[in-house]
Amino acid sequence: MFEWMAWTTPVAVFFLCIGLMLFGMTVWEMKSPTCLRRGFLPLETTRGDRLFIGLLTAAYVNLAFVGVSGKIVVWMGLESEPSIWISFVVSMALLALIMRKG
Repeated sequence: MFEWMAWTTPVAVFFLCIGLMLFGMTVWEMKSPTCLRRGFLPLETTRGDRLFIGLLTAAYVNLAFVGVSGKIVVWMGLESEPSIWISFVVSMALLALIMRKG
């Protein structure tokens, strides 16, 4: 069923984190309904809005890293491509920032 995708450990962890976040946000929303608030994002958002924006941002960071990692090897003269875990950590930190301060 999932043979079409290159399931590596970082990819599986990334999707597992997304699933756990969606489950956690659903439970949190049922326990404590959200209200609009304004952070550094240029619009008033709810927790769900910030999660959606943060997940999109995390996906774009990971895609950009995959696209640029081959060039990084050439630019910096590395022996191998940098670990995808770098983009995972950066994207999750960015997601946390958007959720907290966005």
